[in-house]
Amino acid sequence: MALTGKEISQMHAQYIAQSWSKSGGAARPIKSGKGIYLYDYDGNEIADMSSLLVCANLGHSLPEIVDAIKAQADQLCFAAPCYATEAKSTLAKKIVDIAGADHFQRVLFTNAGADANENAIKIARNFTGRTKIFNRYRSYHGATLGASNASGDWRRFAAELGGANGFVKFIDPYTYHDGWDKADEEKATKYYLHLLEEQLHYEGTDNVAAIMMESITGANGVLVPPKGYMEGVRALCDKYGILMICDEVMAGFARTGEMFCWQNFDIVPDIITFAKGVTCGYVPLGGVVMSKEISKYFEDHVLQCGLTYSGHTLACAAGNAAVDYYLDHNICDHVKEVGAYLAEWEDKMVEKHACVGEARHIGLFSAFELVKDKETREPLDFYGCPNALKAQAIAKLENEYNVHTYGRENTLSICPPLIITKEQLDEILPKFDEVLTWIDEQLATVEKDPNYTTAMAIVK
Repeated sequence: MALTGKEISQMHAQYIAQSWSKSGGAARPIKSGKGIYLYDYDGNEIADMSSLLVCANLGHSLPEIVDAIKAQADQLCFAAPCYATEAKSTLAKKIVDIAGADHFQRVLFTNAGADANENAIKIARNFTGRTKIFNRYRSYHGATLGASNASGDWRRFAAELGGANGFVKFIDPYTYHDGWDKADEEKATKYYLHLLEEQLHYEGTDNVAAIMMESITGANGVLVPPKGYMEGVRALCDKYGILMICDEVMAGFARTGEMFCWQNFDIVPDIITFAKGVTCGYVPLGGVVMSKEISKYFEDHVLQCGLTYSGHTLACAAGNAAVDYYLDHNICDHVKEVGAYLAEWEDKMVEKHACVGEARHIGLFSAFELVKDKETREPLDFYGCPNALKAQAIAKLENEYNVHTYGRENTLSICPPLIITKEQLDEILPKFDEVLTWIDEQLATVEKDPNYTTAMAIVK
C-alpha cells in the first residue's frame, strides 16, 4: 500500500538527518515533477523557480533524459572506472569539445560538485608542487573536507574544526555592498585586483598552486564580477605561474547563456569543475576538465585521485542526453532571450520596491539584493545572521503562492529551469512582486516602532 504524503513527511522528520538545518522539522512531500513544476501529494502545482538547487536546468521528467537512463539500465548500469564504456567516453569528448578541444583534453569524472572541487585541488597541488589554494569569501565549493575549507561562507565552519591546511581567503568583488556605482566598474576592478595581488605577495606567490573561484558566485548572491575582473585574475595567474580553476558546478551548462559561464569572459581557465546541470540532477555526476598541459603531466605521473563511481555508466548516459538536448534545442539562445525578459522585469522591481537595492542577472541566473535602506545600502540583514523577514518571504512564496525558490543572507534568487517560457514567467513573477510588497510593508511597520533598532546598528 502506497504511503500518504503525511506519512512520508513524518518519516522524513523521524529518520532523515536534515542537511544545513536542525533535524526533525517539517518537510513538504513531493510526489512528481514535469517541466518547470513539482507536484505534492495534495495535487498542488509548485513552480520551481530555483531549479531546485540550481541543478534541474532542463526541468523535471524530461523524456529524453528519462529514456536514456532506462535504455542504459537495460544494458549496463555500472562499470568500474578501469573499463571503457560508450556512455563515459562519448560524454567526456562532448564536454572537452564544449570547453574547447584546442586547450582542454581530459575529464576526471566524480560523483558531484564537492568531490569535483576536492579533486581539482589535489590535481593543482600535484601539478604545481605548491600547497596554497586561494578562494573567495562568499564562495561555496562543497561540503567535503577540502571543498568546505575552500568555501568562504559559514558552511565551512564545521569542517574547520578538524582543519585542512593551505586555504587562503580573499575578498570577492561585491560592488553593490562595497559602495561602487555602475560607472565606477573599472575602478572597482582595479581596486579588487590590487588587493588580490598584494595578498598573493603576502602569502608568497611561489607557494600558491591555484586561484579557485566560482565563475560567478552563485548561492551567495549571483555576484557578477565587474568589467575586466576575470581577465585580471587570469593575468595574475599567468604572471606568477598559478593555475586558474573555474568552479562551474552551479553556473555551468547554459545557465548564463553560454555552455560554461567562464565563456562570458575573455579568459580560458586551466581547470574546470562541473556537476548539477550536466545531468540536471537526474543521476548524480560531476567532473574535472583539465588542460592539455595538465593532462600531459598525468601521462608521466600517477593521478592520485579516484572514486568507485567515477564515470558511473548510468549517470553518463543521463549526461549525454542532457548535453545533446542543450545543443540540439539551442538552449543557450533561449536562455539569452528569456533571460533578457526576466532581467527587464527585475530591473523594474528595483524601481518599484523599497526593499530591493539591486537586481543582478545574467541569463537565467539572478538574485535580488534586499536592503533596509537604499540610500545607505544597508542590507536587510548583516552577513551570517538569519533574517526573519527574508525567511518569512520565502516561506510565503512556498506555502501561500506555491512558488519554490531560495535565498542566502540578504538575497532572494530567481534561477528557474532553462526551458521556462515568457508566458510562464508572466504567470509566476507577479507572485514575487506581491511578496516584495509584503517585505516593504513589514519594513515600514518596524521602522515606525520607537524601539526598532537595525541589525547593523546593533553590530556597530
